[in-house]
Amino acid sequence: MFPSYYEFGNPVKIISGHKVLENLPYELTLLGARRPLLITDQGIIKAGLIKTVLAAFAESDIIIGALYDRVPPDSSLQTANILAHLYQETGCDALIAIGGGSVLDTAKGANIVISEAADDLRELTGADVLTRPLRPFIAIPTTAGTGSEVTPVAVIADTEHNRKMIFTSVHLLPQVAILDSRMTQTLPPFITAATAVDALAHAMEAYTCLQKNPLSDAYAWTAIRLIGDHLIDILQHPQDKEGRLALANAACMAGIAFANSMVGMVHALGHATGAVCHIPHGVAINIFLPHVLDYNRQQVAGTIGELLLPLAGADIYAITPRAERPRATLTAVRRLQVQLHTRAQLPYTLQDAGVNRAHFPDIAKMALNDGSITMNPVEMDYEDALDILERAYI
Repeated sequence: MFPSYYEFGNPVKIISGHKVLENLPYELTLLGARRPLLITDQGIIKAGLIKTVLAAFAESDIIIGALYDRVPPDSSLQTANILAHLYQETGCDALIAIGGGSVLDTAKGANIVISEAADDLRELTGADVLTRPLRPFIAIPTTAGTGSEVTPVAVIADTEHNRKMIFTSVHLLPQVAILDSRMTQTLPPFITAATAVDALAHAMEAYTCLQKNPLSDAYAWTAIRLIGDHLIDILQHPQDKEGRLALANAACMAGIAFANSMVGMVHALGHATGAVCHIPHGVAINIFLPHVLDYNRQQVAGTIGELLLPLAGADIYAITPRAERPRATLTAVRRLQVQLHTRAQLPYTLQDAGVNRAHFPDIAKMALNDGSITMNPVEMDYEDALDILERAYI
């Protein structure tokens, strides 16, 4: 049914191509910035990707104010504060984040501290607490998964209280997102698979959640098709720049989709499992995706069945009777899980991921308090969460 009302927005300028990092000086000039702080992690340094970024400034008069390359695997309150101090100390006037979701979210957190002169980032958690534009911010993703380059959300760890803080505001959006195929070509198979499944779940949840709309559907649909067409081939041919760029665009489009229609139970359980058991986000998402789709079939079976077309292709969709398409979509997801386990050693059970059953009550309670659950098409209670956790265990 066509919605009687919806909202959709994506103000981020997206630049995509095989050698688009060279646009960086021009984009900074348009933003009125000349002294950026570069934010990244040791993985990017070791892969040599920072050299590609720095080379883009070789013939410009832009001065790199500072380079911080110690962002941890989980973005944290402490790191955001360190970056804010470095920004002020070195007289920077913009932020450029080069990395995966942790780096991009850390940069968003630092931007809040800088722009709001915040003493405690915890006071600004929640939705739409920020009331004014932040400092100029350019995002350069080096994984094809989180979509953080086009989402108004940041997830930052409060290590002191063992929880993840969620910030949501249109002001968190970067002004520019740069998708350069060179930035994901060095990704190992495991990270390629885990981040791509995260993007797949973003798109599938965006397409099935309560706040879905025609525009978010279009972005989600295309993201699923690109992942279905390219993910396995990329694991076989990791240097395929066309495939890498396709997955980067898929992650970006999935990010735009869920930024407008939200995610659901997959991410609520994934966030909680990551916080309690400290397993990688993409691993948790991969494990829960088919189980939540199965749970949601009671309410949105037809919608789930539609996803068979972009995921499995026209031939399989055409020969599958309409009534069997929802289950066939689940089968296609599970078949993909087996392939990713074989080719990239990505776990698809909680047991294989090292999660202890003793943590299930804590995970279930935390998932019920996760904001992602709000737009899930079927309401989840504590017993439902425990049941899904049991199903996902073996």
